[in-house]
Amino acid sequence: MRKLQFTFLLLTVIGIGLLHFFTPGDYGLHHAVYRRLSYFPIVLGALWFGLWGGLLFAVLSSVAFVPHLLLYIGEDPRIYLNELLEVVLYLAVGAVTGFIASREARLRDRYRQLSEELEEAYDRLHQESAQLLEIEAQLGASQKLSALGELSASLAHEIKNPLGSIRGTAEILLDEFPVGHPKREFGEILLKEVERLNRTVGEILRYSRGPGGAVSERPGEPLSEVVERVGRLLGGHLRKKQVALESTACPEAARFLVDGGKLSQVFLNIMLNAIDALPQGGRIRVAISAPPGEIRAAVCDNGPGVPPERRAEIFKPFISGKEHGTGLGLSISTRIVQGLGGRIELTDSEGVGACFTVVLPRIE
Repeated sequence: MRKLQFTFLLLTVIGIGLLHFFTPGDYGLHHAVYRRLSYFPIVLGALWFGLWGGLLFAVLSSVAFVPHLLLYIGEDPRIYLNELLEVVLYLAVGAVTGFIASREARLRDRYRQLSEELEEAYDRLHQESAQLLEIEAQLGASQKLSALGELSASLAHEIKNPLGSIRGTAEILLDEFPVGHPKREFGEILLKEVERLNRTVGEILRYSRGPGGAVSERPGEPLSEVVERVGRLLGGHLRKKQVALESTACPEAARFLVDGGKLSQVFLNIMLNAIDALPQGGRIRVAISAPPGEIRAAVCDNGPGVPPERRAEIFKPFISGKEHGTGLGLSISTRIVQGLGGRIELTDSEGVGACFTVVLPRIE
């Protein structure tokens, strides 16, 4: 584009010079028009190319004006000087217009640069504001959880001691009613409800203590043995719902030592959720693999799966899809696994169902 502009102005100057050369000297009106036309390429050169453009086309226009000056050599000096003054005006107009155009171009570039900097600053401010809002929300949640931890710790003994007394009393009363007695059912219900309350209190206390709160029962236990032990513990639940449990493990799983106490709690929470979600005759498959740098223990079922709208918050505390659930099982499990340097992933199982994968780092 700039080459075309330069070529157009150069041809214009050459054309005006040729008009001066071929027009007879006594055609004064024509030469006066040509002199005025010379200002157009000078001004346009200054506007398009700045100071150097204005001066260049002023000089070229002056050169094109020379044939006209030659006509006045030997004439009245005043007339010759008047014509020569036109050259001075060409140079002055080119210099002043070019200076103003160059200054305006610099200001325009500066304003564009400032606009880009302001836009970047606005984007950073927007991102930082979003981060501050997120941090504020996390801080508010942390404060609530901290208050819950203090409250649960202070009420732990007040709740657990009466539960222990109620359980002992219920067991004594249950001995008074043999199997088949119409009142024995109420004693069993009482024991079950006490046990449920006891588990609920225990989950809240473990969550308030964090991932380090649970005491490891078997440190340095092979991962495959932890999964097998959890499967045996859940045998009654599996038989009650006629759920089939399949387990496969790679050879590395028997050599990979983990904190058995903490990870048994993780797999108990995940597998109990799977059993609750499965219908009668469902299936749970546990597969342990060892890709480079990590160990993956996937617990997959063929149940209804996790709805997409619940996946973003399923690992948050107090979010439960069960009627009497505390919403702490997966949250506690996540904190435990993160404390061990790993993570829990939720994906779809093959075909139907959900698949929770515990990923732990493996040091080669």
